[in-house]
Amino acid sequence: MSYTSKDYIHLEDKFGAHNYHPLPVVLAKGKGVYVWDVEGKKYFDFLSAYSAVNQGHCHPRIVKALTDQAQVLTLTSRAFYNDMLGKYERHITSFFGYDKVLPINTGVEAVETAIKLARKWAYKVKKVPTNQAKIIFASGNFHGRTLGVISASIDPDATNDFGPFLPGIEIIPYNDIEALAQALKDPNAAAFLVEPIQGEAGVVVPDADYLPKAYELCQSSNALFIADEVQTGIARTGKLLACDYFDFKPDILILGKALSGGVLPVSAVLADDAVMMTLKPGEHGSTFGGNPMACAVAMEALDVIKEENLAENAAILGDIFRKKMEELIAKNDLVTFVRGKGLLNAIGINDTEDSDTAWRICLALRDNGLLAKPTHGNIIRFAPPLVMTEAELLECTEIISKTILEFKK
Repeated sequence: MSYTSKDYIHLEDKFGAHNYHPLPVVLAKGKGVYVWDVEGKKYFDFLSAYSAVNQGHCHPRIVKALTDQAQVLTLTSRAFYNDMLGKYERHITSFFGYDKVLPINTGVEAVETAIKLARKWAYKVKKVPTNQAKIIFASGNFHGRTLGVISASIDPDATNDFGPFLPGIEIIPYNDIEALAQALKDPNAAAFLVEPIQGEAGVVVPDADYLPKAYELCQSSNALFIADEVQTGIARTGKLLACDYFDFKPDILILGKALSGGVLPVSAVLADDAVMMTLKPGEHGSTFGGNPMACAVAMEALDVIKEENLAENAAILGDIFRKKMEELIAKNDLVTFVRGKGLLNAIGINDTEDSDTAWRICLALRDNGLLAKPTHGNIIRFAPPLVMTEAELLECTEIISKTILEFKK
């Protein structure tokens, strides 16, 4: 039986939970910056699996690392040592400049790990009274969808009918240094956990001095600065880490997504000994965390980022992209802004958050050979693989401009 896109969409609708609202396109193949649907139509991918595919779809070096290791040893659990984990731990800690790594699987697991680690440090090192540790979060955040993480969310889609929520959390406005200073006056404040750029909120870029000032406040208040770089890290913003723009090292660094080049779930929490060594055997773990296949893939994924100069490419192409979008804004009133860093960007659509205009623009982009998706209703995020060439990017900006200029509300 030959299945069409309509057939595959029907299968998901009938047999799958309705917890996603995908753009109606059914993908069957990916290579580099391109994906193909089941009918064979080719598209530019401008979402990169929410920045998990920074190295491009099916990067041959990463796929080889996966398949080579898959034929030898895939999983041992941490009940035993394996011959890949130590090499990977040395590789990633050297790569990012930390003493230790705790390997885990998904981005949200890494965030949960960081929260647990910050609490443990607060009780063991800062001497916060038992069960009184507080983690500070920024409003508008998206750190995942587990119960612990949505306890820090203000998004009703994430929180409605899922309570009660995790205590010991304070939510303050994003990009508000005075609010952070006030929150850190609490002697039980263990940490501030923040995205350097809020991706899911619509690629919200804070003031240039916000992150370094927040880090300094944490240092002076004896609280940990935790950077969730699951989406902004691994060269997406034009530096290896978004925090690298400001020359400071987070006390705890959270990574995921492109840490595997998109071939399997791999995430990591990095910290120096003073923080990481507060954890003892049995206090945290995962059956799949640090599995040999993940270790082999992550090492190769990081090497691809460095050896192919993907951070530098993201910085150059990001500047070109925003310039082209500024030119588009000057020609029409449908697009109100462009913002971002490197190849993590978004445009705002001149309509209300609850309108379907941005969704219909994304459908038109799809018809014209480019895949993107709205976030927060009237914002469209653009995040192509970092292996994109300048010629390909210019072709894509032409598609976006043509689609917007021809779009009828």
